[in-house]
Amino acid sequence: MAAGLKVVGTRGTAAALASAGIEIESVYKVNEGRPNIVDLIKTGKIDLVINTPLGRESFWDEKSIRRAAIRYNIACITTLSAASAAARGIRAMAGHSADVGALQDLHRRKSAAAAERK
Repeated sequence: MAAGLKVVGTRGTAAALASAGIEIESVYKVNEGRPNIVDLIKTGKIDLVINTPLGRESFWDEKSIRRAAIRYNIACITTLSAASAAARGIRAMAGHSADVGALQDLHRRKSAAAAERK
C-alpha cells in the first residue's frame, strides 16, 4: 500500500475505493458480524478513522464507530475534504519525522523573529 499504510473499509466504502484502484481490505459493519470495524478499533488495529456516512441506515454504525474512536483515542475525520487533506499530509510526511510542539511556542518564535526584523 502507498506510504506503507493498510486501508480497511466497510463493504460500500471498500467497493468504491477498490474501483478507484486503491488497495483495501473489507471489514464488517457493526450489525453484519464479527470481527467488525468497532472490534478492530477496540483491539488497536485502527490508527485513523475516516467516517463519512451516507443515509439514514448508517446512523447506528456512525454512532458506534465514532464513539469507539473517541473512547480508544483514535483520530476521527468526518468530512471528505478533511480526509483528503489528511491523506496529502500523510503522503508528505512518509519517511520524514515530525516535530511536535505547542502552537503558542510557534507564535512566540514568529513574534520574536518579526521583532528582530524591525
